[in-house]
Amino acid sequence: MDLSGIIKAYDVRGIVPDEFDEDVARRIGAAFAEFVDSDEVIVGHDCRLSSPAIREALIDGITGQGTDVRLIGEIPTDLLYYASGALSLPGVVITASHNPPQYNGLKFCQPAAAPIGQETGLADIREMAETGVAPAAVRGVVRDEDLVAGYVDHVTEVTRAEGISGMRVAADGGNGMAGAVLPQVFARLDAELLPLYLEPDGTFPNHPADPLRPENLVDLTRLVLDERPDIGVAFDGDADRAFFIDDQGISLPGSTTTAIIADWFLRQHPGSAIVHNLICSRAVPEIVEASGGIAIRTKVGHSFIKQVMADTGAVFGGEHSGHYYFRDNFRADSGVMAMLVLMRVLSDAGVPLSELRSTYEPYAQSGEINFRVKDKARADAAVERAFVDKPSDRLDGLTVDLGDRWFNLRPSNTEPVLRLNVEGPDDEAVEELVSEISAIIKEA
Repeated sequence: MDLSGIIKAYDVRGIVPDEFDEDVARRIGAAFAEFVDSDEVIVGHDCRLSSPAIREALIDGITGQGTDVRLIGEIPTDLLYYASGALSLPGVVITASHNPPQYNGLKFCQPAAAPIGQETGLADIREMAETGVAPAAVRGVVRDEDLVAGYVDHVTEVTRAEGISGMRVAADGGNGMAGAVLPQVFARLDAELLPLYLEPDGTFPNHPADPLRPENLVDLTRLVLDERPDIGVAFDGDADRAFFIDDQGISLPGSTTTAIIADWFLRQHPGSAIVHNLICSRAVPEIVEASGGIAIRTKVGHSFIKQVMADTGAVFGGEHSGHYYFRDNFRADSGVMAMLVLMRVLSDAGVPLSELRSTYEPYAQSGEINFRVKDKARADAAVERAFVDKPSDRLDGLTVDLGDRWFNLRPSNTEPVLRLNVEGPDDEAVEELVSEISAIIKEA
């Protein structure tokens, strides 16, 4: 059996049943149990129609190794991370995040929500799943456990949400897993929730649970403009990512959100380290350093972010893609916690988000531009040659510093695609550089 098509850099992801079926789930469950070598593991799942059958097969594989299962039900991914940290157990959640309904997948972690990626065990799990693992003599048992109340206590405590006063929040759950916890969270707050598509529904009937695409923010934007809440928030399918809209209906780039949250944490923990991936705006390290913090630049991806946070003791980490990581959340990402911090910031500031954000957005950005190419290496090399006389690095893809402008060009891990991000002093400078690089790529 070859599982290379569905076991990605950080997780498992595939179309059900063509690529990912119950047999595969059973094999991976057995391999996961063998790899973590724990008496117990945590299992949760999202609301996809295929999740119950995948869950039963996965649990069958795990318990077949003599490993007990704590089944925590239908949850957002960040609740798995909370559970793993609170119980000091490895865990797995069945989810395909923002992917269409026909997909499903798995995300894993070690105790204390430590990541499991290709370099930290996922390659081993794949190898064992492909070859098969012999069952144990005695099967493990399954126990149901509801951890939502503990999760709500945790996220509100870490973000000091008790200080929020009089906020109104429009929240689009995309019929994903945010709806499993948001009502309980808001029940603890001095805040009004304006719900949109919070009912978990694995068919995702209203729009794809992928707020990175602007077309999936149309309904939330309309709600914000109609009801005039203080902030709008959209979650992806498993709610580990969050995307924000200000009171004027304008989206916040992930870099802006990272800078705002980083600034807040530096007021709570002066002099702390803040991690940001290399796609984030230059404004992030500039604001961190101006606030007395230590800015640390990393590769893109949660396994890198979490490891650097562990090595440096960083209090917070952010990515341009809507992932926000919290030291006191076992260094795991949480869309709900990002929302709560922004609510607390706005509550304390007493000014609209449309006004507050300007401090954190001194530069213009292109956003991520995808180029489908025949030969990623050839196109990448052509761009590198064109800017060979400029300072550059290969931390993650090609980053080139042009003084008042910079860009990063990264190859996709899974597609014949190059991803371009450009930043400059204004829109005109950004557009000029995008056009220049686009021409080079097309000619390569």
